[in-house]
Amino acid sequence: MRIEKCYFCSSPCYPGHGLVFVRNDSKQFRFCRSKCHRNFNKKRNPRKVAWTKAYRKTRGKEMAVDSTFEFEKRRNRPVKYDRDLMGKTILAMQRVQEIKSKREERFHSNRMKDAKVEKKQQARVEIEKSIELLAPAVAKREEVMRTVVDKARERIAARKKQGGQKIATSTAAAGGEGMEE
Repeated sequence: MRIEKCYFCSSPCYPGHGLVFVRNDSKQFRFCRSKCHRNFNKKRNPRKVAWTKAYRKTRGKEMAVDSTFEFEKRRNRPVKYDRDLMGKTILAMQRVQEIKSKREERFHSNRMKDAKVEKKQQARVEIEKSIELLAPAVAKREEVMRTVVDKARERIAARKKQGGQKIATSTAAAGGEGMEE
């Protein structure tokens, strides 16, 4: 049982899923779903279709070169079954997957660090271009903030007033009880 890769989008094709197109020269093309098969039939280039792995790699959104990709290559050499070898192989596969995920995370964070700076730069340019639109909004925002602060102060003053009355009544009540004893 082997998990194949989709020819168009590079996602996994599990056994019993997807479809296979066999060309006249006996080359097999596996597709994970009909969407990929339709795009292949329309002669679309996977590097130009935004949702494919090939697109993401050519645009630099995913790692294109890494030593962990060597482990994913297909090997057609049959190996005699050995329990110890299989156990070691599974452990090695898990370790390679951990390393690959850490590298991908590091690659993504480095890419986003540059993107964050670029995004701030674009926001500044946009604000400078349309400052006249923001001026009334800022003035209104300041007015709203003033009203909110004033209302909060009124509520605090009301609470203090009520708290002062409660304290006075409780001390009077406590003093009266003390005299009765």
